[in-house]
Amino acid sequence: MASTKVDPTATLNALLAQHVQFGGLITGIASTTSGTTHILKKGYADVLQELPFDDDHQFGIGSITKTFVAVVVLQLIEEGKLLLSDNVSHHLSEAVYRDIDCMADASIKQLLSHRAGIDNWEADPVWLVNGRGRDIRLSYIWEHAETLDYIRRPKRFAPEPGTYYYADTNYTILGLIIEAVTQSTAAAQIRRRILDPLGLHRTCLEGFEERDEKNAPRRYHLNTAQFRDSAGISDKFSLVGDGLIDVTGSNLSGAWLAGGMISTAADLLKFGAAMQQNKLLKPDSVAVMQSFQPATPGLEMGRGLFRLQTETAGPWLGHFGAVLGFSAGLWWQDDCVVCILTNVGTLQTGEQSAMTTLIRESKFLGIALDLASE
Repeated sequence: MASTKVDPTATLNALLAQHVQFGGLITGIASTTSGTTHILKKGYADVLQELPFDDDHQFGIGSITKTFVAVVVLQLIEEGKLLLSDNVSHHLSEAVYRDIDCMADASIKQLLSHRAGIDNWEADPVWLVNGRGRDIRLSYIWEHAETLDYIRRPKRFAPEPGTYYYADTNYTILGLIIEAVTQSTAAAQIRRRILDPLGLHRTCLEGFEERDEKNAPRRYHLNTAQFRDSAGISDKFSLVGDGLIDVTGSNLSGAWLAGGMISTAADLLKFGAAMQQNKLLKPDSVAVMQSFQPATPGLEMGRGLFRLQTETAGPWLGHFGAVLGFSAGLWWQDDCVVCILTNVGTLQTGEQSAMTTLIRESKFLGIALDLASE
């Protein structure tokens, strides 16, 4: 008699296939109990040549970078080099925070939880054109604090300090504080404290560390009216059909510690497992990181970490990521770690990525739990 047991791998593959409209994605699922890892791939690393992904392909992970940064900041607090109550003006010179509303008095605690009341440089319309759109400079490597120049004016978007407002600016500032306190680069601190101890050899901060171009998929961004109107399309990019812009050749240096890291599915799973098992922080720091407060519908914000509430699979900890040419997600619950990486970006397009839809609106996480428990 044939077995009626549902095969989680087959079910996931079918679900992934339904959600890949453009480009492609890699999904990683790991059990921290058994150490078993599953890597599933759909779509293409190069759409025109129909080249498949391999396990070594590196993707931009966007704001998942912020979780790495938060770990470094909390480790520095453990070492007595920072306090949650420290203000920006305590560690950085006036030249850094001049003419930016609310920055001088913003605390480490507020920056980590996006409650500092500082405008988001990424939302500035001039930056969108320069950093992501019509006037992008492909080979240009941004200075660490350069994006702050776009918000040296009365603030336009952020609420008063204490109210949740997601801003990349917060983590740009935290990166500058890390460098001021340690007298080294933030990239070196992330490598010494996280990447090397965990063996994350395929992860780096793009534009500031060496990377292997052979393991770079092509980068695509959705071509929508909203993106064309807000950012514009550089004449250095090409169009792929009606729906995609090929943004290959761009780099993530502008995002820096707000979202500039690249990684592989295997490396992200290792990082997620270390976070799930509390290997990188002491118990008091874990409690600080997981001090969740309401943020947006279905999401609560801690310190560099979200808690995602799902109807069918319970709460998950982790972070989404989105940059030019990439979308990403890393989430963990109990002994299951899940990551999804795609070479299609959706920022400023008015559309959700396939990865976001999979995690928030499908049965994907529940099936991943079943697979991890096998």
